[in-house]
Amino acid sequence: MTFADLGLKPALLRAVADKGYDTATPIQLQAIPAVLARRDVLAGAQTGTGKTAGFVLPILQILDGTHAKAPRALILTPTRELAAQVAESTRSYGRHLNLKTFVVFGGVNINPQISSLRAGCDVLVATPGRLLDLAQQRAVDLSHVQILVLDEADRMLDMGFIPDIRRIIKLLPAQRQNLMFSATYSEDIRSLANRILHNPLSIDVAPRNAPIELVEQHAYAVAKDHKRHLLVHLIKEQNWHQVLIFTRTKHGANRLTQQLERAGIQAAAIHGNKSQAARVRALQDFKAGEITALVATEVAARGLDIKELPQVVNYELPNVPEDYVHRIGRTGRAGTEGKAFSLVSPDERGYLRDIESVLKRSLPLQRAPEFAITPDAPAHERQDQDRDRPRSHGQRPGGQRSHGSRSHQPPRRDSRGGGHRSDGRQGSSSQSTERRDHRGHADSQGPRRTHGTTSGASHPRTQTFAPRRGRFG
Repeated sequence: MTFADLGLKPALLRAVADKGYDTATPIQLQAIPAVLARRDVLAGAQTGTGKTAGFVLPILQILDGTHAKAPRALILTPTRELAAQVAESTRSYGRHLNLKTFVVFGGVNINPQISSLRAGCDVLVATPGRLLDLAQQRAVDLSHVQILVLDEADRMLDMGFIPDIRRIIKLLPAQRQNLMFSATYSEDIRSLANRILHNPLSIDVAPRNAPIELVEQHAYAVAKDHKRHLLVHLIKEQNWHQVLIFTRTKHGANRLTQQLERAGIQAAAIHGNKSQAARVRALQDFKAGEITALVATEVAARGLDIKELPQVVNYELPNVPEDYVHRIGRTGRAGTEGKAFSLVSPDERGYLRDIESVLKRSLPLQRAPEFAITPDAPAHERQDQDRDRPRSHGQRPGGQRSHGSRSHQPPRRDSRGGGHRSDGRQGSSSQSTERRDHRGHADSQGPRRTHGTTSGASHPRTQTFAPRRGRFG
């Protein structure tokens, strides 16, 4: 069925055609008529299936023709990246309508947002924390909101935003339309829906937590100390030009980014501790092909929409099995094929079993291809290389020093005592995935001494590693 069959206005059909779409996806076929009929909706769909258009298009049609200075549609998202992505889609679909869309999130100066809100908007996309900050300063009027959308509601619950959402709902009119869209369902989400939605239409176009069917999934058994070497091998030997890599911690993302760059791979990290400007710049460079590897934590997974992203790597398995679905959902989007690779160390076998339980299918561990293990260069050699190589996004310069002296590194903030939420507000972290990992890693143990090679490699300090069948690494 085409979009024209769904009763959308010609102006919206033009915008859809401008983006190259014609046939509606299953979630759009069910959601668009329901929203146009002013029903409350609880919708679940896999990532990359077009659920954003499923609520944006009918909202724009409902709002078209009338205007007010205060927002009449409020879309809440858990992360800055997702807020920016939804706002961009809303502007794109509404380009032929006389409607204004504005987005607010933390991590940036609040004053320009206050000034822009004074000019008015029809659709407001926001993260909960920054929206409450604006409301407390009386910079936003939510008393005219007709439609409330909770996008990625399960992620909001995971990140501890539900109390904020309850406070926001108290600022809204009692009579309004409520829409909840999410890629995964849980009993907690259904409980939240029962408190917010009124006689909702339940839409579930795919089994709970089902992975994208077009994603080819691989799991390699590898020792934790050898993961980065296998990753470098995969990127270089398979000639990857664009790969999204997930780690569990911000510290791990920064460390892996530096290791990839030392291996000659252009990389950048994106996570909650990066400034918004650094996150936007890294994502833009990744989309433009200026960097090969984008290393991200779970906090950024839901907001990344890269067209035709060919592959995703789980450098570390998520400790929340449902997050695996969201990670691999960054590829295989909009009908394109993609690949997902998971590097599984012996201590992550429990995580793998949990993921298999959620997927209701097995992910057999494959024997990793033969790869070279190259120890880090001595500290003084790395410093010389770092001085000659352009800094990656968000990376602080280490400072120049003479050989033999120790460079001063500013103390790192221990996020266990109080983390930063993804929308920029200060608070206690509710995500174990964003905590610092203080366990030992191979790259912190200094250069490894090897004598010769095992496969005739010409470099005297490079060891070729061939995994033996039936065991890890």
